[in-house]
Formats: sequence, structure tokens, C-alpha cells
Amino acid sequence: MAESVELPGRLAILPFSNKVLLPGAFIRIRCTSLSSVKLMEQELWQREDRGLIGILPVRDAAETTSMDSMLSQGAGSESGERSSKVQGSTFDTHNVDGKIPREVIHWHNRGVAARALHLSREVEKPSGTVTYVVVLEGLCRFSIEEFSTRGPYCTAKISPLEMTKAEMDQVEQDPEFVTLSRQFKATAMELISILERKQTTGGRINVLLETLPFHKLADIFVASFEMSFEEQLSMLDSLDPKARLSKATELVDRHLQSIRVAEKITQKVEGQLSKSQKEYLLRQQMRAIKEELGDNEDDEDDLASLERKMQNARMPSNVWKHAQRELRRLKKMQPQQPGYNSSRVYLELLADLPWRKAGEEQELDLKAAKDQLDCDHYGLMKVKQRIIEYLAVRKLKPDARGPILCFVGPPGVGKTSLASSIASALGRKFIRISLGGVKDEADIRGHRRTYIGSMPGRLIDGLKRVGVCNPVMLLDEIDKTCSDVRGDPASALLEVLDPEQNKSFNDHYLNVPFDLSDVIFVATANRMQPIPPPLLDRMEVIELPGYTHEEKLRIAMQYLIPRVLDQHGLSSAFLQIPEDMVKLVIQRYTREAGVRSLERKLAALARAAAVRVAEQEQAVSVSRDVHKLTSPLLENRLAEGAEMEMEVIPMGVSNYEISNAFRTASPLVVDEAMLEKILGPPRFDDREAADCVATPGVSVGLVWTNFGGEVQFVEATSVVGNGELHLTGQLGDVIKESAQIALTWVRTRVADLKLAAAVETNLLQGRDVHIHFPAGAVPKDGPSAGVTLVTALVSLFSERCVRADTAMTGEMTLRGLVLPVGGIKDKVLAAHRYGIKRVILPERNFKDLVEVPAAVLSTLEILVAKRMEDVLEHAFDGGCPWRQHSKL
Repeated sequence: MAESVELPGRLAILPFSNKVLLPGAFIRIRCTSLSSVKLMEQELWQREDRGLIGILPVRDAAETTSMDSMLSQGAGSESGERSSKVQGSTFDTHNVDGKIPREVIHWHNRGVAARALHLSREVEKPSGTVTYVVVLEGLCRFSIEEFSTRGPYCTAKISPLEMTKAEMDQVEQDPEFVTLSRQFKATAMELISILERKQTTGGRINVLLETLPFHKLADIFVASFEMSFEEQLSMLDSLDPKARLSKATELVDRHLQSIRVAEKITQKVEGQLSKSQKEYLLRQQMRAIKEELGDNEDDEDDLASLERKMQNARMPSNVWKHAQRELRRLKKMQPQQPGYNSSRVYLELLADLPWRKAGEEQELDLKAAKDQLDCDHYGLMKVKQRIIEYLAVRKLKPDARGPILCFVGPPGVGKTSLASSIASALGRKFIRISLGGVKDEADIRGHRRTYIGSMPGRLIDGLKRVGVCNPVMLLDEIDKTCSDVRGDPASALLEVLDPEQNKSFNDHYLNVPFDLSDVIFVATANRMQPIPPPLLDRMEVIELPGYTHEEKLRIAMQYLIPRVLDQHGLSSAFLQIPEDMVKLVIQRYTREAGVRSLERKLAALARAAAVRVAEQEQAVSVSRDVHKLTSPLLENRLAEGAEMEMEVIPMGVSNYEISNAFRTASPLVVDEAMLEKILGPPRFDDREAADCVATPGVSVGLVWTNFGGEVQFVEATSVVGNGELHLTGQLGDVIKESAQIALTWVRTRVADLKLAAAVETNLLQGRDVHIHFPAGAVPKDGPSAGVTLVTALVSLFSERCVRADTAMTGEMTLRGLVLPVGGIKDKVLAAHRYGIKRVILPERNFKDLVEVPAAVLSTLEILVAKRMEDVLEHAFDGGCPWRQHSKL
């Protein structure tokens, strides 16, 4: 703290609302308004030396929320100055624009000169508002002689009020001052001794008592106490050191007395706590005695509240009789008896279940439901139409027992979100029950209460959690239930999904019927084959085969990219992904039926952009020598202004270091080079099929998997051997039988197909045939590879290559008839994704093409086959090999 300060004749004035800064005290503030920010900018930030400003108290904070209202008369000329004489302690502001003048602002006529010990500049995001954080030290008192304005803030002509050194030496010799000093020191030392017992701050204060003059210590001590604004003003107006020291002694003594009173209250509270602990122990002993006597009033109160809760649960009459019988049995039991807790938990479950508590269902608006489905999902027109039909029936007949919808399709096509959209359209609560990997029948029906750790099934537990008896319940992954020695969960679902039976669903744990008829069940599955036929018969299957390239593009642009940017804290101002680049990601990096892999690739691009943006973040230093922002930017930020003049910040908090706004010159636009740098080399290209069928013995098939349609290559070759057939590629029994049938058919058509000379009718004489399905780590099975196997064998024996732009699917008989197969839409979409131009289908599957989007069919040539000869005719250039003679 400086000993003596030479004040200038004029100081910039910063008003303090209901707050006084005394000499020797420190305060930390944040300036946010236009006037205070301009004052800090011009008087402190832009000056090389540390300037001084004046801190002037303002009596009414409500009238001084803005410096602009105080100085409205000077708002028209920032460079010039306009003066106003101070009369008393008010500063009357007049309006020169003809507006109604505001009320008189009550300024105090005395203030304290302060210097900035620390100054930092902050830019708030995202508004870009400029604020200043400053730590001020009070130096000496002054009085106001004349006010004037300088731009948005005011200045004042001042005169110092501090005594000279000679005058102060004379006062210190006064016996009265010496007596007051001793009294102040004694009171201060007593206060310090009390504070030392509570916190380790007494050492520094002792040093101040020994080194600083008492008249300065008076201001410092008083500044650290809580006191009213009027008392602060009184201390500021005390120019006589003796009067100041007398007031300080009084305030310190009052603070000391308040501490003593607080200590007495604390001692009394501690004594009462000890007494409470003693009473607690006695009550525990009394409770133990009552338990020994069988007279436990607390448990009786709890059981009474449980009974009231059961009465409010609105149970059916048969369930209520059962619950009353169980409650009477519980009342006769002691808490220590086995089964007490299990019976109590059982009754609490009965009381918590929503027996007749239905959620409020909003009036169904089909147009709003359509808009909701279109907003949540792109494409899937057939699925949306079926959902609208389902909702329309429920609108006409709310109590109708409609079919159980089961969405079947590969991952990532929107099955779960469709169920959520149904709940939103109906205004019902939504709950999801995951059945993936469930092996125990008790997960559906619950455990019997005779077992230790028994609990209700997932359905009853879900209804308890959702709290209503009519939610939309999603049975997710219904095809992934397994059966073992603990039962078959899929069979347990037969009662749940049967509208004629689930009105009296019997959970083993409840042991009373529960009505599930008000629950709307929706199921999802990846494939239908694992679902038992009786369970599948109870549901209406709606297939979601997957998306085309165009649909994926639209989904990515409308849904995925905005969601990915939001998840990574970005916007289009930082990252832009053009449509052409999204097309490349779809074609070269993803070949899935859904869009999950596509979303992961877009997230990788967003992460790379986030790294670039984060590296460009420039932190604003809190030191004085930081480069200042440009003047136009400052003017723009100051033009926004702020209503609050300033905010006083605790000195112990060091959070004024904030980072600057991001300085991104231009958004990051993804190009082809960036795709390869982030996502790596392309995983797929249109030459894949051509490269694989470049040699004889390879054909292209279309198969269906859990992830949608896929393109499957079949390779065949012959080696010297004993006429055996070797199959590899982790094949199932069905596909192995298809290979045997294919080889037998080819051997019986040797002459017709002209695969050997007339004397060589045994194709396998002295040689083995090896058929391989690539990707040996992936299990393969199914009845749709027969025609593909025959084509590969004919290509091998005829030494002719299959057309690279042709893929096929279908099963065959020993007579050569081509049989229909399933999953036609998935397989055609897979061919479209792989760039296949020609697809050979069984003739009886031609009707299934109505489900394929017209945009996909327009890019493909669909060829139908009734017999195996038709397949071979379409698969080879120039027709079937029987037209030309070929040697082995």
C-alpha cells in the first residue's frame, strides 16, 4: 500500500451502488455496461502507465442501473466535455432531446482514488460482448468540486482530503489519539486471537498491526466487516483520524461481541446434540425392548401406511382379497421372522402396480401423426402407411384389439424409433423391454416367491416403472431369445401377445392375474427364421429391408449430418459436407442396409473438424501487455451494451481467465482428399465383381443375412483326386445339400451342355471338385444358392467366365426347375449397392419386385428364369455353353 499519493486535478468517476471502497482495501469487479467498459478502455487499458480512477458511492442502486441515464445530457458529444456544478449530494440530469427527464441521482460528494493492480479483458461467447475484470486498491479520500462528461462516462474535478505528514505527526502526539490507538490495538488483538483458533490468518494481521499506522489500519479492518451502507459512508466521511479510529474501535468491538455470541450458541447446540444422541440411544433400547415383547409401534405405523397405499391402488376385487389376506398374515409376523421382508416387498409391489391407472391419451390427429412420421423417418412409405392405418382403426374404435406389429429388418433402418413414433402419435408413455439374450422363462413370467431372490418378470417390472397400465411397450430383439433348461422365453410370450389371453396374464411372482389388454405391444427383430411359428402367427410382420443410395443421401443430409454436428459441438459455420462427398462415403465406405455405419463415418469427419477448430482457439491472456482487439470490433461489442453496471467478484475466486472466441476464417469443406485422409482408402469400388469373376469357376450370388441383402461370390476349382466334393466357408447343412444337388445336375447334363467329349461322360474321373464361399469366418446357410452353385460349376467345366455385371439368386431341384426364394427386395437392393447391372431371379419371384423402389429398378436389368437352362443362358456372354464345344 502506497504511503502518499499525488492526485491529479481531474479523475474519471466509476460509481459504486450501495458499496464503499475505503483506503487500503481491495476489491475485484467485472465491468459490463457501455460506460464502465469505455472508462476501463480509455483510462486504464490504453494507457501505458497505471492510471488512477475515482470510486464514488451511489445511494440508490435502482436509480443508477445505467450510466447512460445518469449522463444523458452528454450523450451527443463524446469528445467534448460538459460541466455541472455539484450541489449537495445530488447530480441532476437534464434531457436535451425533449424527453421526460429522469429522477435525480443521489451521488455522494466524497470518494476514494483507486489504482488498478490487475486488469484483464474478456470476450464472452457467442455474443462477443467485451467486459473487463479489474482488481482495485483504495488509496486516499477526495471531494468532488465539479462534474463533467467524457463520452459515456463522467469525470470530476477533485481536491484531496488526506492530512499532510506534518499534520499527521502532530495528531499522533495527541494523548487522546494515543489512548484510542491502544484501545483499538487491544480490541484488534483480542479479535485476532479468536480468529487464530478458527483459521490460520492471524500471522499476517499481526504484521499489519505492527507496521501500519493506526489511522490506516482503521480503514482496513472496517472494510473486512459486514456493515450497512450508511455506516460505510460514515467511515468514508470521517476525515479526523481520532474520529475514524473511534468508529473503527466500535465496529471491531461489535464484531467481537457477535463472534462471542455465536460461540455461545455453538456450545449450546453441541450440548443439545449430545443430549439428542443420548435420547437416540435410549429410544433404540426402548425399541429393542418392544421388539422382544412383540409390541413394535413403528412397524405398525409403517404397515398402516402400506395398507392405505394398497387401498389407493384400486386393485380388482379378487386381487384386493388376496392382498388383504397377505397383509393380515404379515401383521402377525415379527420383523425377525423369515419371510417377513419378502412378504412386505410383495405387498409394496402390489400397491405400486398401475392396476387401473391409465395415462391420459391425447386426441389422435392422423395428419399430425403423418407429419411426425415424415419428420422422424425418411422413406419407408409402405411402413408409414401401415402405421397410419393402425392408428386410424384405434381412432374409430379405441378399445379395438389390434394386431401386434413386428418390425423385421436389418440393424439401423429405424425399427425402434418407429415404435417410439407410434407412442408419440398416441400420446402414450413408451417403455422398451430388451429381450436380446434372454434365456430364462422367468424373465417373462417372473420367479415364484418360494425362491430366494425372486422378482417379477420384465413386463410387470416395466409397468411398475412406467406407472400406467396402457403404455406402448416395445419388445426389442424378439428373435434373439434362447431356450435352455430354464425354459423357453419365446413360448412364454405366447400368452403375452395373444389379445384373448393377456387380459389375465399370470406372473409367477404376483400369482394373481394382471390385465395387459390395454398395453400396445410392438416387437422388433432382425430376421423371422428364429421366431417360433406359433409366436410369429400372433404378430403382423412389417419388413424394413433397407435404404437405397438416394434414400441414404437424403437421410444423411436431413437427419444424420445435423445430429452429428450437434453431438460434436459444431455447426455448418465450422464443417460443411457437400452432397457429392456424402455420395462417395455411401458408395466407397458403406454397403449396409441401414445407416449406422454411415453415421459413424460422418462422425469421424466431425471429430477431425473438431480437432481443427479446437486448435484454433485463442485464449485471451489476463496480463496487461496483451495485444488489444481492433477498434471496429470493440465498437461493435460496446454497441450492444449491458444493463448491469458492474458485478463485485470475491477476491478468492480466480475464474476471470476465459478464452477468446473461435477465430475460424472459413468453414472446413470436406473434399475427396480429406475423405481418404480421415476414413482411409476406399473399402469398396465398382470393380470388385469384375475382378472376382475374371477367371472361370466363379459366379455372383445374392443372399440374405441379418444385416440385409449381401453379394456372395462362389468359387469352384478342380484338382487331381478321386472324384470327391470338398466344401469350405463355414457352411450349413442346407447349403451343403444344395452343392450336392448342383454337382449332380451338372454331371447328368454333361452331354447336353457339351462340357466333355462323347467318350468322357464322367466329369469327376481322376479329379476332385472344391467349392469355396469366401469370408470363411462368416457362417453361411440357406436355400437360395442352388443356381449360383450350378453356374460356378458350369463356368469351371466350360472354362468360360460368368458376366461380371450379373448376379443371381434362386434354388433348384434335381430336374433343373428354379424355385422361388425370399428376401427379394433386400437382395435387389444389395445388387444395386454393389453396382450390379443385371439380376437373375426365379420366375415366380417376379411379383415381389413391386416392393422394390422404382428408382432402383430403373438402374437394373431384371432377368427371370423358369429352368436352370434359362439361368445359364443369361449368365454367360453369347448364351449357354452348350452352343460351343469345350474341352476339359
